[in-house]
Amino acid sequence: MPDSRPRSFWKKPEGVTGAIFLAAILIGGGILITSVLGSLIALAKTTLGLVGILGVLGLIIFMALDGKARNLIWYMYKSAMRAITGLFIKIDPISILKSYVDDLRGNLRKMNRQVSMLRGQMHKLKEMILNNQKEIRNNMQLASEAKRGNKNNVVILKTRKAGRLRDSNLKLEDLYKKMEVMYRVLSKMYENSSILLEDVQDQVQLKEQERNAIRASHSAMRSAMSIIKGDKDKRAMFDQALEAVADDVSQKVGEMERFMDMSENFMNSIDLQNGIFEDEGLKMLEQWEQESTSLILGEDKSNLLEEANDDSNVLDLNEPLKQPEKMGRGNQYDNFFD
Repeated sequence: MPDSRPRSFWKKPEGVTGAIFLAAILIGGGILITSVLGSLIALAKTTLGLVGILGVLGLIIFMALDGKARNLIWYMYKSAMRAITGLFIKIDPISILKSYVDDLRGNLRKMNRQVSMLRGQMHKLKEMILNNQKEIRNNMQLASEAKRGNKNNVVILKTRKAGRLRDSNLKLEDLYKKMEVMYRVLSKMYENSSILLEDVQDQVQLKEQERNAIRASHSAMRSAMSIIKGDKDKRAMFDQALEAVADDVSQKVGEMERFMDMSENFMNSIDLQNGIFEDEGLKMLEQWEQESTSLILGEDKSNLLEEANDDSNVLDLNEPLKQPEKMGRGNQYDNFFD
C-alpha cells in the first residue's frame, strides 16, 4: 500500500491560505503595536492600565504554554482557513473523489481506444516482418540459383537486398518488442484502473453516508470540546482518511494519464508505411521501464516486462481486454479507515 500518512496542514490548499493570513496577522499586528506603542506606555503608567496589560500578557502566555488551549486555537484556525479556501477551490475530499470517478471513466474509454489502435498497428507490423522474411528467403533462393548459373551481378544484388531486409527486420522486431511492452502495460493498466474505478465508486457511496452520520453526531462544537479534553477528533480523523484516499487516487490517475500521453506520442511518431519511427518515443518508454515503481501496476510491472522479453511467452493480440471480477476481492481503500 502506498504511504497513506496525511499531508501536513501547510502542504494543503488551506495551508497556503493559512500562511497568507498568518503573514498578514503578523505584519498587521506589528504595525498596530508600533502605532499604539506610545498609548500602551502611557496606559502602563496607570495602575488599572498596567493590570489590564499584564492580564492580556498572562492570557497570551497561558495559551502558549497550555497544550489544550493551543490545540483549540489551532483547530479553530484550521477550520476558518478551510472554510475560506473552500469558497474559491474544491477541497472537500468526497467532491474531489467524485471528480476522479469522472476522470477515470473518461480515461478508461480513451485507453480502450489506444489499446485497439495499438493492436491494429502491431498486426500490421507483424505482417511486415513476415513479408520481409519471405522476401529474404526468396532473394537468397534467387541468389543461390544465380550463383549456380555464374551470374555474379545477380548474386550481389539479391544478397545485398536480403541483407537490407534483414537489417530492417531487426529494427522492426525491436520496435515490435517495445510495442508489445506497451500493449501488455496498457492492457494491465486498463484492468487495474477498472478495479480502481469500482473501488473509488464504492468508497464514495459508503463514506459519504458515514461522513454525514459522523458530522451529524460530531458537531464543530463537540469536536472542539473533544480537543479541549485531549481526545481525538473522530470527524477530523475521518476527513484525513478521505484525503489520503483522494491523494492516492490522484497519484494513480496522474500516472495513468502520463502513460497514456506517452503511448499516444509514441504511436504518433510511428509511420509503418514508410518504416519510420522516432527514437524519442522509444527512449521515453525505456525510461518508464527503468523507473522503480508503479502505483497502478504494483508488482505486476516487473512481471509484465519479463513476459514481454520472454520469447516463449507469445502475446495473443486477439484476446479481449480483461474485466475486473468483484467476487472474492476486497476494496483496496478499506484499510485507510482502520
